[in-house]
This record gives sequence, structure tokens and C-alpha cells, in this order.
Amino acid sequence: MKKITFFLIGAIILADFSMFAQEQRDRVITTAVPFLLVAADARAAGLGDQGVATSPDAYSQQWNPAKYAFYEYKNGAGVGYTPYLSRIVNDIFLGGLSYVQKLNDRSAFAGSLRYFSIGSIEIRDSFEQIQPLIANPNSFTLDLSYSLKLSEDFSMAVAGRYLRSDLDTGGNDDVAGSTFGVDVAAYYQSKQITYSSFDGRWRLGANISNIGPKIKYDDAGQENFIPTNLSLGGGFDFIFDAENKLGTYLEFNKLLVPTPQDFNGDGEINNLDDEIYNDIGSIEGIFKSFGDAPDGLSEEMKEITVALGAEYWYQDKFSLRAGYFNESEEKGFRRFFSLGAGFAYESVIIDASYLFSTSSVPSPLEGTLRFGLSFNFGDNFSN
Repeated sequence: MKKITFFLIGAIILADFSMFAQEQRDRVITTAVPFLLVAADARAAGLGDQGVATSPDAYSQQWNPAKYAFYEYKNGAGVGYTPYLSRIVNDIFLGGLSYVQKLNDRSAFAGSLRYFSIGSIEIRDSFEQIQPLIANPNSFTLDLSYSLKLSEDFSMAVAGRYLRSDLDTGGNDDVAGSTFGVDVAAYYQSKQITYSSFDGRWRLGANISNIGPKIKYDDAGQENFIPTNLSLGGGFDFIFDAENKLGTYLEFNKLLVPTPQDFNGDGEINNLDDEIYNDIGSIEGIFKSFGDAPDGLSEEMKEITVALGAEYWYQDKFSLRAGYFNESEEKGFRRFFSLGAGFAYESVIIDASYLFSTSSVPSPLEGTLRFGLSFNFGDNFSN
């Protein structure tokens, strides 16, 4: 029974990455702890789960910590809450907490916590057991980052991450795994440029996140890739006047994880292929991921997801957001629209977003309201 429970826990964790469609799409890339790629803040969620090239905010740690060098305030803090599978249960959620401190006009230090709770699960050794054990599986990350402007328009950052994932099956420590990851990020933000009928600002961002060893849940178990990910994006702000501006954003993502495939050529992907796949090292896997798809470049392109987003601000007090996320049908089929809004009052910003799935594959975030609360305080840095 414990093995059944362990399988169900894994199914919940991987739900957003289309395990429901795995039988038809054997080459879908799946990893451990995929919650690392889910937006933990409502602003990014409202823009189609993107943030590598959006304007800096308190939540930049997840998306691109290099943006913190352009943060406009001395200090900032943010908290986000995302219900998960809210149409089925009410105790699974993803939470995020972040804090940033500008050291000076050119550099910043930040820390963050992300916590994913799978709720309470009953553990039974047999179907006849009257009093079950109650397990509370969860995963969390602790991050620290440092960002520095290398010029007036360009910054870079490095972040370190400790990750622990505890698939609790009744207090057994052998189902808790831990590892670490490193992010390397870059960000470009131009000065305000005057065009014929409006002013504008360009933004570019890049981040390789979760570079690190595989995670292993017990001594006898296999090692699993963590979601090492490459993000590239760009944006442009239309500044119409002092009260109205519109930010437009485009982002591409690719998992730097090998593609599952029929290594031994027997016509199917089975346990023998899994053994070969699991022997690939994490760093080796990063390099393989750029050219190992069995169908060549066409399949590699299908492993790239695309997100579009737009954000309108009025008087820097009220914002409306919209986004779209697209993934190939053969590589997971995550497709959704998102809407969001934000309201700023003095140093406090409240954000909310809502997701509409456009895919035939169920999304655990379908119809979910996400919330965020952030604070900006201290001296203002002019960029």
C-alpha cells in the first residue's frame, strides 16, 4: 500500500507536466520537483508564467535575479500563494516568499523560499487498517542571490539554491531527497528612448536555472534529473505619457534535460532504456539536451515553450495583464491563457491572476486564482 501511495504522490507532483498523456507521448521530458518551473507569484502567472525579461519586482528571484540590480527601491519583499488542484482538494498549494536589499545603486542581495505542500495523505499498510498514518509530503527551496551592474544598462547575477523534497510515507527518512542548484542570469534594460509619438524602453533577459546534481530519494532508488532550464526573453515598454504605459513581453524556455528515447532500438521505451537514461550525468545531460532528440532539429524545436504577455499600467497604481503559454502537443501540451490585475497603494502592491486552459490535457491550475502581496520601501534608486 505504501508503494501505491508513493506512486500517487509522484503523479500529483508531475500532473502539470502532462503525465496524464504520457502513454501517447513517450518522449515527454519529465523531471523531479517540477514545481520549480511553476510561477510562485501572481504577476508572472498573469503574464503567461514568464518573468525573465519583465520589469524588476520583488519576485525576480525565481525568474531572473539579475533584474534586482535595477530594482528601484532600497528594500522589497513579496509573498505569493497558489492553490493547486483546487477543484479536487483544498490543501495542496505552492507558496513563495522573497526579500531583496539593494546594497547600492549597482548591486543587490536577495533571498527567497518556495514551499510546495501536497497536503495530508492517509497511509495504510492494508485496506483493512482502521487507523491510518497521516503523512504530509512537501518540497521546498531556499535561495540566495547576488546581482551586479556591469554597465549602466547591463547586469548579471548568480544564485545558489538548496532543495529538499520529502515524499513522507509515514515518517521514513529514506523518501526524502535533497540537492542544490545554481542559476546564472543576465539582464539588459535600456534607458528611456524617445520615438515619434511615445517613449520606450527595451528589456532583454537570460537565465540558466537549477544547474546541479540529480536528486535521490533513497539509497536503493534511482537518481532523478532536476529541472535545469534555459530561459531567453525580451520586452518593450510603450510609455505613452506620465500616466499610461504598456509592457509587452516574449519568452522562450527549454529544459536542459535529455530526451527519453529508445536507446537499444527494440521499438519501445522500456526499463532497459530507463537504465541507460538514468546513467546520464546532470552536466552531461545539459549538453546532450541541445541535440539528442531522435527526430532531429524539428523535435528539438518542439521542446521549446513560448510565452507571450502584456501589462498595462495606469498612473503606476493600477495594472491589467494578459498572457498565453504554448507547448507542443507531443511534449506535454500545456497551453493556457491567463489574466491578471494589480493595485498599488503607496508601498504596497496586491496582485491576482486566473488561468484558462486551452489544452485537452487537464491542468491542475485550471480555474485557479493566485494571489500576491509585495512591499517596496526605503530609498528610491533612479535608473
